[in-house]
Amino acid sequence: MSETILVTGAAGQLGQRVLHHLTETYRVAPASIVAASRDPQKLAAFAAKGIATRKVDFDDTASLSAAFTGIDRLLLISTDELATPGKRLVQHKAAVDAAVAAGVKHIAYTSMPSPDDSLVSFAGDHAGTEQAIKASGLVYTILRDAWYHDNYLHSMPHNLQTGTWYSASGEGRIATISRDDCAKAIAAALASGKTESATYTLTGTKSLTDKEIAATAADVTGKSLAVVTVTDEQLLQGLQGAGLPDFFAKVLVTADANTRAGKFDIVTDDFKRLTGSEPQSLRDFFAANKAALAG
Repeated sequence: MSETILVTGAAGQLGQRVLHHLTETYRVAPASIVAASRDPQKLAAFAAKGIATRKVDFDDTASLSAAFTGIDRLLLISTDELATPGKRLVQHKAAVDAAVAAGVKHIAYTSMPSPDDSLVSFAGDHAGTEQAIKASGLVYTILRDAWYHDNYLHSMPHNLQTGTWYSASGEGRIATISRDDCAKAIAAALASGKTESATYTLTGTKSLTDKEIAATAADVTGKSLAVVTVTDEQLLQGLQGAGLPDFFAKVLVTADANTRAGKFDIVTDDFKRLTGSEPQSLRDFFAANKAALAG
């Protein structure tokens, strides 16, 4: 392709996988890609493959326009600034303004399902960013990533060791998807060359309750796992007691509340529309990561 693509957050887990799929799955020439990070030294492996690297610091707004100069398609991966409420949205708006000033033609953004109708604590960041992108006048591709399969690798090993999963999700359902599959779909969108605006919601093919997820994890690992339903308040106290920072504990509690309210019960075929393939199931993901899951 003749267009130049810049990927922010390129040193992060999602950014690295997007770059992998751009070059390896969709065969985009490295010379057409720019990898950007607050610390370009972390991008040495990509630089060795012929991918240009630039510094992008969302807290240094004056530098953003220069960083985006000469870029046709910009992938704005949402930052990890969650500890300070509102700061991430400020960062994202600054990036959108800089993209306009730099003459970027097309902006892609990693959002979340239904951010304008969500109980998740950081949903407003995504809703506000989507609004800013649409108001910018740029052609856009919004990619709303569902909850990652990968997130279970943080808590599920402990749950399986104790045999208990404390959850406030009730009978709510959620259709998770792997981070790598999201990266594959994002790369497909970037490499497509399409010039019309679009919004995609990337989910798994099946929506599951926590009890069904627990049964899957237990079946894969051979360990027993019971889901114990608790209130939001009980879950928050438990997470804080385990040493999680308040802001992150609230993220997890509000995610459970969102699931319980049915707001994560979304299944689309957008992944297949973008990639031509089916996403990895949660069972297959658990099987592929059995060692990590079992702790």
